[in-house]
Amino acid sequence: MALHALTTRLRQATCPHVFRSLSIFHISTLPFFSIQIRCDPDVVPEKSDPQESTVVELLKQVSLLPTEAEAMESLKTSGIVPNGDLICSVVWALREEWRLAVLAFKWGDEWGCIDEKVLNLMTWMLGSHGKFSIAWCLIRDSHRSSVDTRQAMLVMIDRYAAANNPTKAIWTFHVMEKFRTAPDEEAYCALLTALCKNGNIEEAEEFMLLNKKLFPLGTESFNIILNGWSNVTVDVIEAKRVWREMSRCCITPNATSYTHMICCFSKVSNLFDCLRLYDEMKKRGWVPGLEVYNSLIYVLTRENCFSEALKMLEKLKEEGLHPNHATYDSMIRPLCEAKKLDEARAVLSSMIGDNIQPTIETYHSFLEVTSFEGTLEVLSMMRKAGVGPTGDTFLLILEKFFKLSQVENALRIWVEMRQYEIVPVAPHYLKVVHGLATSGYLIKAKEIYSEMRAKGFLDDPKLKKLLYRTARRKKDRREWHAGEDDRGAGVNVKKGTILR
Repeated sequence: MALHALTTRLRQATCPHVFRSLSIFHISTLPFFSIQIRCDPDVVPEKSDPQESTVVELLKQVSLLPTEAEAMESLKTSGIVPNGDLICSVVWALREEWRLAVLAFKWGDEWGCIDEKVLNLMTWMLGSHGKFSIAWCLIRDSHRSSVDTRQAMLVMIDRYAAANNPTKAIWTFHVMEKFRTAPDEEAYCALLTALCKNGNIEEAEEFMLLNKKLFPLGTESFNIILNGWSNVTVDVIEAKRVWREMSRCCITPNATSYTHMICCFSKVSNLFDCLRLYDEMKKRGWVPGLEVYNSLIYVLTRENCFSEALKMLEKLKEEGLHPNHATYDSMIRPLCEAKKLDEARAVLSSMIGDNIQPTIETYHSFLEVTSFEGTLEVLSMMRKAGVGPTGDTFLLILEKFFKLSQVENALRIWVEMRQYEIVPVAPHYLKVVHGLATSGYLIKAKEIYSEMRAKGFLDDPKLKKLLYRTARRKKDRREWHAGEDDRGAGVNVKKGTILR
């Protein structure tokens, strides 16, 4: 009933598309504007509220009213009484529509049900969209309402780092005191971690060294920096330097330190140093974990020591560890890269035999190297296993066939997507149009480009320029054009001679 009454009011509204008093609620519906933001498990609600879908629909309706006051009044008279869990669930559902999420937050604030959990999620969502000024307003208002803002400040640090703004992340750390939150060891490590995981490792290391009087250098902080160089940027030279720096500062490496270094050496195929540190680790009394064994299995397989990798798999089982999908992927990936598909399939069979469900990454390893028939087989396996395929899967396949100049196979996959109920989005269209244009299939490229524009996706100036530039330089492979070819040679139609 509330939605029906609201619909009637909307028809009578004089300005049914934007709030005059608070313009952030103007909603765009162009499909290309949808922002996909990665999930942060620390802020994800445990379960959806039963009223979530009803409230989401209601918010979409009231956002079309002329003013914020009318929208809030409509929400009040909807008969729905929000609580913290409901607001949290709705904000998560609207994480790609930040304007609507802000409206939900304000509605919850009217009912006094904004708690720390809702604030943290809202801060993360706004930060993911780059709306930091709005996030700060909510944090300040929540602080005045005696809501604990400590975790929200840490979320801001993480989001600034993710936005490649380390200066603001460090600034946020320093202003925590203004919100009656002391920047303690936990916040210090959270800052270092946020900077490192987003590639700002130099800034993190500099901050660590400049603040060593307030936060004495220790194994934990060094491990964060070491992890950044080892696993984020995979810079083995910098990782070795930090390892030596730990020794100079009399910081004793622990199991985590060795794990980071072994992972780093594994990624650069340094088998010798992987085994050396593995032996040294055990001599010092540290017990290697599953991550260490996975790294060793990967580098052994990559360096053509597959039989030794299988022995390492048995060894980790003897140590009481249980292999996971990453363990088997550590063999499947390098085997596929080496085109040893028979061995890779055998490992996949063992994986399934050990009741370990292959992930989408497992199948992607096969898809990167299989033929067209093999690709269809893997896609069928993915569907039966219930792990895809997804839109990213088809992007990978399309890129593979275009790289191999197998345009016909790429077009067949383009058609096959519909069989798996995958609706093409902008990246798919751009990939196909670019691949067709650079391969000389201009007529088909323009046809698909027109389809992309007709579906509401934004124009791509670079791609458009490529289409018409290529039209002048290359002949379509499906239609003979007299004139110059790629090498500048042409056929004189009148004389039948080749021109140079």
